[in-house]
Parts: sequence; structure tokens; C-alpha cells
Amino acid sequence: MSETVLHFDRVAITLGGREILSPTELRVRRGEFVCVIGPSGCGKTTLLRAAAGFVAPSRGAVMRQGKPITGPSREVAFVFQDYGRALLPWRSVAANVSLALEAAKVPEAERPARIAKVLDTVGLGAHAGKYPAQLSGGMQQRVQIARCLAQRPDVMMMDEPFGALDAMTRETLQDELARLVREEGLTVMFVTHDLEEALYLGDRVIALRSNPTPERPSLAAVIDVPLPQPREQIGTKEHPEFLRLRRELYHYLGHH
Repeated sequence: MSETVLHFDRVAITLGGREILSPTELRVRRGEFVCVIGPSGCGKTTLLRAAAGFVAPSRGAVMRQGKPITGPSREVAFVFQDYGRALLPWRSVAANVSLALEAAKVPEAERPARIAKVLDTVGLGAHAGKYPAQLSGGMQQRVQIARCLAQRPDVMMMDEPFGALDAMTRETLQDELARLVREEGLTVMFVTHDLEEALYLGDRVIALRSNPTPERPSLAAVIDVPLPQPREQIGTKEHPEFLRLRRELYHYLGHH
């Protein structure tokens, strides 16, 4: 078994007097890509925000490498869905990536090489001097991913990062992300409403339900995805196991 990087130890979260997440027990292993699905309002984003240290559990604890998470850390990067608001419009692509290095107090002389490397990694090496308004949505999201990679994180949280993109751009970024995760050895938790996206990217899929009760807790299902790696858009999605798992997840969501 791989090392446990994240441990949700009976984590429960109450917001505004309502239990968003009932006691949840979950372990995420090093190098694992875990996708989180479920209906709106079931606590998907809240689960990620707790793991990133943005939200404190009402009960239980989130542990990273055996230590309780008490606040944000540079070891955990967070990629938001709204890439437009995540980038500073008055800063160039390179300067937006530099924000992560400035926050980490990386010496100024070391920044250009690190920025160039991560921009090349996400295919934006030729666009370092452009501004967000000059880029497509997919390119803007790549900038946000590059900024997170510049942190050299141990874990990456991604909250529906491709949800606002067109289908072809989304598929391209899915493949680029899968490549990056393998090459960088990242551990990823990825929220999505798209069942095919969850199965295509994930090693496991975590299904949450809304309005939890003691009889019906938040964690409804944990599904392994034993599809061969690397995956590809047509062959993987025509694989009999992919189709079987998609039916299973569709059945789950149809009843929740």
C-alpha cells in the first residue's frame, strides 16, 4: 500500500446550522487521483476546502502525512473553477505565475527559470508576456495550473477546473493534466459533475450524497477505476469497464 497523504478522520462540517458533511472517513494515497462527485450542495467543495485548510472541521480532523491540518499550506495548491477571477488582469502570464514564488519568498534571481519551466510544462512558454485578457479560457486555466505547479506542491485540490470550458478544450486539458500528474508525481483531489470526466481521470471516484443523516451518511460510495494508464479519449471511453462504471455512477446519481 502507498503512503497515506490525506486522512479524513471522521470529519464532519456544519455551516449555518446545517450539517453539510456528516462524519466521513477517507484516506488518499500518495500519487493517487481521486475524483469527487455528487449532487449540488452535498459538500464536494467543502471537502476540498477542509483538506486545503480553508475550512475547519466541526468534528474530527483532516491529517496530512499524519499531522492535523490547521490552516493553508504551500504544500497544498488549490485550482479554482473561476480562472478569470483567479488571475490578476494587470499582470502578465509570467507575473501571475510569479505570485506563487513571491509568496514563498523565492529569491528573485531564481524566479525566471522556474517560471519558464512551469510555463513550458503547460504549453504556454511562448505566451509569458501576454495578459489574461489576451488568452482563451483554456489558456487562462493553464496559467492557474502553472502557478500552482510553481509552488511545487505535494497535493493539488481542483474544484471543477474545466467546468466552464467547451468540450474540446476540456478534453485537451484532461489529457494534459493526466500527463502532468504522472510526470510530477502529484496527489490530486478533483471535484466534477461530469461522470465521464471522473472516470477518465480518476484512480478512484468518491460519491457524496446531500442532506446526510446517521442512516444515510455523506460518503455514499467509493469506486475503484481499474482502467489502463495512460488513457485516451476514444479507446478508454469505449472500454467495457468504463461503460459499466458509467452506468453504475449514473444509477447512483439518478437516485440521489
